[in-house]
Amino acid sequence: MPKIFEMLRIADIKKDKKRIIAGLAKKRVENAREVIEDLLMLDEQRRHTQAELDSVLNESKTISKQIGALMKAGDREGAEQAKQQTGALKARSKSLQEQLRNIEEKLIRRLYNIPNAANEKVPEGATPEDNVVVLEHGAVPQLPEGALPHWELIEKYDIIDFELGNKITGAGFPVYKGKGAKLQRALINFFLHEAEKAGYLEIQPPVIINSDSGYGTGQLPDKEGQMYGIVDSDLYLIPTAEVPITNLYRNVIMKDEQLPVMNVGYTPCFRREAGSWGAHVRGLNRLHQFDKVEIVQIRKPEESYQALEEMCVYVEGLLEKLELPFRKVLLCGGDLGFTSAITYDMEVFSAAQNKWLEVSSISNFETYQANRLKLRYKTTEGKTELLHTLNGSALALPRIVAAILENNQSGEGIRVPEVLQPYTGFDAID
Repeated sequence: MPKIFEMLRIADIKKDKKRIIAGLAKKRVENAREVIEDLLMLDEQRRHTQAELDSVLNESKTISKQIGALMKAGDREGAEQAKQQTGALKARSKSLQEQLRNIEEKLIRRLYNIPNAANEKVPEGATPEDNVVVLEHGAVPQLPEGALPHWELIEKYDIIDFELGNKITGAGFPVYKGKGAKLQRALINFFLHEAEKAGYLEIQPPVIINSDSGYGTGQLPDKEGQMYGIVDSDLYLIPTAEVPITNLYRNVIMKDEQLPVMNVGYTPCFRREAGSWGAHVRGLNRLHQFDKVEIVQIRKPEESYQALEEMCVYVEGLLEKLELPFRKVLLCGGDLGFTSAITYDMEVFSAAQNKWLEVSSISNFETYQANRLKLRYKTTEGKTELLHTLNGSALALPRIVAAILENNQSGEGIRVPEVLQPYTGFDAID
């Protein structure tokens, strides 16, 4: 665990205690008030111990200065007494330093394990059933009789092979072949091209991170069990490009002319995805390795919610161009991620499965990640303030591919959406 106590600002929790407790309770954090009160009590203990340590060190320094003068004056007895005093004070300071170190470590652990508070706009609720649909667009396609789910279509047209992936790696690692591989590459290029047109700077980051990066954006310690760690190292395979891209700005004080930051990156993503396996996660519905294009923004606090809405509109535009029926869902407190203050999910309708599939999460983390990252900017008054970080999938490929295959099937093959045809070089999979 990185030693970044100074980044996790207790003062902000004290100043906004009521709102934070309410936001944590909305996220279904048990005993939210007690959690925060205990944290603040521990911080008071830290402050008291620090003050006592400072006093002991100052007293020891003062007495140490007197020893030379006493020796010079010939007062050996006084000098000896002073030496004994400084010895006792050094022992006391050593004990206090150990106490302080233990308190700080306990405080850091607790801070890292407290999720971000939900924004007041987040609806109450405990499960996905309590999420609120705020927008629905497009008509559900009427499929021909005998329409197949995508896991049968990919076998029929020999474009994705799960058995080969299982052979060389394991379950959840598919092999894309022929037009399946070209469709995958076409989607990546389409998403990156659209992001560039929207003003995003493309970044190609490492797909391996160290633990400081994981703690910086909140994947650690919350999602340690969901990430693939590299044996005998402090390294992890990334769960999303958000992590390395946002960490580019760790320990940075941004200048006004550098804002806003708008980055986009394509990476493979790796997730253990612990949980049950069954029909609801068949085929491309849930994978251990998948491709995703991610958009990241860093904004001044007063701009971040407008940016969040703009990011949602941008992702909606991608889905419209892909001719996919979709809906925008505001997550309730109980379904909200650990680091997020507010999240909108974009879901596409899979006609053959007759269900909505999440293909994008667009989140505002407010200052939560910036606090861990020590990501700040200088205000016009010269004050140093935390920035807001945001990210969104634009888009995650597996379920997009599943919906394209299922929604565009016919007796003659699978039609490729028109917007993708310049990227694929073909208009149908047959």
